[in-house]
Amino acid sequence: MPIGGHLPALFAPRPPVYRPGAPRSGSLHGRPIGFAKEVPRAMQNTLRDRAIVEVRSRVLEACLMQSRLEDGMPLDVLVNDTLYHERKRLEIDRKSPTWAEDVAFWDGIKSRLGRSSEPEVKATLEQIIGRFTEEIRGNFNPTLYGVATRVLPRALPVLLNAMSPKRLLSRGLPDIADTVQIQGNVEGLRRMNELGTVILTPTHVSNLDSPVIGWAIYAMGLPAFTYGAGLNLFSNPVMSLFMRNLGAYRVDRQKTAPLYKDVLKEYATVSLELGEPNLFFPAGTRVRSGKIEQKLKLGLLSSGLRAYVNNLLTKKDKPNIYIVPCTLNYHLVLEAESLIEDHLQREGKAKYIILDDESTRARKILNFTQNLVNLEARITVHIGDPIDPFGNQVDPATGESVDRHGRSIDIRRYVTDRQGTPTHLPQRDRVYTADAGQAIAAEFLKHNVVVATQLVAFTLWETLRHRHRELDMYRLLRTGDEGSGTAITTLVQRVLKVYEALHDRAQRHLLHLEAGAVQSGDAARILETALRHFGTYHTRPVLVRRGDRVFCEDMKLLNYYSNRLRGYSLEKELEPLFKSEVA
Repeated sequence: MPIGGHLPALFAPRPPVYRPGAPRSGSLHGRPIGFAKEVPRAMQNTLRDRAIVEVRSRVLEACLMQSRLEDGMPLDVLVNDTLYHERKRLEIDRKSPTWAEDVAFWDGIKSRLGRSSEPEVKATLEQIIGRFTEEIRGNFNPTLYGVATRVLPRALPVLLNAMSPKRLLSRGLPDIADTVQIQGNVEGLRRMNELGTVILTPTHVSNLDSPVIGWAIYAMGLPAFTYGAGLNLFSNPVMSLFMRNLGAYRVDRQKTAPLYKDVLKEYATVSLELGEPNLFFPAGTRVRSGKIEQKLKLGLLSSGLRAYVNNLLTKKDKPNIYIVPCTLNYHLVLEAESLIEDHLQREGKAKYIILDDESTRARKILNFTQNLVNLEARITVHIGDPIDPFGNQVDPATGESVDRHGRSIDIRRYVTDRQGTPTHLPQRDRVYTADAGQAIAAEFLKHNVVVATQLVAFTLWETLRHRHRELDMYRLLRTGDEGSGTAITTLVQRVLKVYEALHDRAQRHLLHLEAGAVQSGDAARILETALRHFGTYHTRPVLVRRGDRVFCEDMKLLNYYSNRLRGYSLEKELEPLFKSEVA
């Protein structure tokens, strides 16, 4: 059987020899207080080289161990299985920049596999593992990091505020803290970084997430995080230069070979054991539907538990791994048009993925920034509460895991045998990781920040859905409001009712309301704010006002932005409201 996700336990992992510097002290109170004076350091290249050697050794040893088991996979079968997956990928992924080189490599593997001796098969396996690790390998260039941390705080707010030279001269440089606001349990995140090793798990909305969360990490005084980035982010030469040298390692989501996934997970595991904070997007890729991700990919997340067990085995001083979820919240999403189109095509069983989306075209990015003028608080980074690799809440002050009643838990007992020795048990650990995934998903909902565009989109979508309840979703997307629009007075009344339901949930700490229009509870102001945003960037405005009525110009985008409020049972609670249609 494939070994993906089922590597045997590897004992005596190498102990860490490096720890990032402690973060500076202070309190953000919802926004940054300045920048760290010293540039935090990510995994240095000498340490990264050591990690690569460790990963290759562990994965090879695991493959050898499982091949000796009674029901294990022989090495030649494992190589052939990997060959099969890679050749299938190359049949589809012909646009890959390394396509010709990959074809030549795997053709060479195929030509000699059938006549190879056992030692030769082992050497071939080593070659494949080595190739995968080199593909994944990240890099950290302190000089480029210094440049990025000097340039980004100045360039990002200009980019996001579409500042013209005239406006720059008249108003000066905008404050990035007014453009990207950091809220939530920031001190808890800082404290976790002091007490152990952090895995930061953000929601994934846009390719803008990477620079936004990168700046937020820096602004909070934390060291640069090691993180996996999809190959699409390396396609732009300028972006690639920074991505390759700021601690990112490459993740090829087109690769389905279990062996590749094992190498990837082991790379993340080793970096955590070396004390490197990591950033994982547990959705795996941007969420195409616009919903808050609830079905998470747990492969990389399982690295946290493996690293924790290995830390116990090596008796590391600070063995704990802390998972800190956070949400990224936008009024408008750069790639929304292609993302929802892709989602609807998938739901309709279409067999393609849109790769050339808005975030890969410079003109679309320029258009996005030029049209987002004078819009307040467009992006909010909300830091959630820390959890452990088992899904338990963590006391931010002490770093101890606690149960639902606030009582301390000794999590070492979760992974030790009767003799008190930490052990890897794949079936047990999969259950624990699934529990952690559910806890992260719950934190995503809890720390979602509702903005005006989402609230109004949800209100109008539900209004139209009930108005045309004889139509399925796809017919509704084509029909829309049939040019009749919705009366402003009706929409304002319903926005108020939706706000009240959301406010009730905010009072029960089930979500957050954005400061400003939404938090004010003024339904007319909420609607006006949403209309102003929706009329700026997209090819067609999502909503427009004509006279005393509001018209939907793009039903797919209306669906996309409304989906952010799924998961709170609003539809059922407010069904009587939407059924009582008023022209």
